[in-house]
Amino acid sequence: MEIVLVTAIFAASLALVLGIALGVFRKVFHVETDVLVSLIRETLPGANCGACGFPGCDGFAVAVASRTAQPDKCTVSGAEETKKRGELLGIDASSIPKIAFLTCQGSIDCAKSKGTYVGVPSCRGAKISAGSTKLCSWGCLGFGDCARICPFGAIIMGANGLPSINKDLCTGCGKCSAECPQSILKQIPHDQKGAIGICANRNTIKPMVRKTCTVGCIKCEVCVKKCPAKAINLENGIPIVDHSKCTSCGVCRTVCSARIFVILGESAKTIDTPAA
Repeated sequence: MEIVLVTAIFAASLALVLGIALGVFRKVFHVETDVLVSLIRETLPGANCGACGFPGCDGFAVAVASRTAQPDKCTVSGAEETKKRGELLGIDASSIPKIAFLTCQGSIDCAKSKGTYVGVPSCRGAKISAGSTKLCSWGCLGFGDCARICPFGAIIMGANGLPSINKDLCTGCGKCSAECPQSILKQIPHDQKGAIGICANRNTIKPMVRKTCTVGCIKCEVCVKKCPAKAINLENGIPIVDHSKCTSCGVCRTVCSARIFVILGESAKTIDTPAA
């Protein structure tokens, strides 16, 4: 009985000493919490996807609070949350939500292959080892690097060998664009209106375009000449639309023999290439 009593007293004394020690250590080594970091963290979704370029939402919150990162770099949170972060910093942080868009319609049926590829089954691997697996050196390689790297499952590879992008899931984080070795996944405003050309073939020899891709732009410039708003120019062999002038009239799509133009702003949930 005496041993039990002594043990209990010793345990209680030890607990008291440790408690006092922990209290002292907490006070001595206390680190003040930055209230601004906490408030910014509350506006973030907690996805920790890394799309902002920082190690999770906590790291991004610290960077924003220290003014080393822009508050609109989190593409997962909405415009309202971005605005709140700007208000906390005393700046205008309004941003335009983006979405990924594929500027190629060279499916496996349209863009001819150079031959049988036996290398690493990735777009970047094929680009490094073979330049391209297709006769069109600028088109989609179709190995799905973009789909694998998308943190939100917004991209799936279709049976035609091209990625299909779900507009409801895409946050415009830009990871797919950075991963694509062909640079054919562009980031455009989510609510973008107007025409856009879907072709990356820069071959200036017109007969060679159709030999490499049956739906490639042949550089005839009919779209440039027929556009009522004068909104289209050919740059490096690619028709580029000035959306500040485009009226979505659809003339370019009508006159284009390759049908490389689509009119944005439609209600479809996925962005697919037009049928050849």
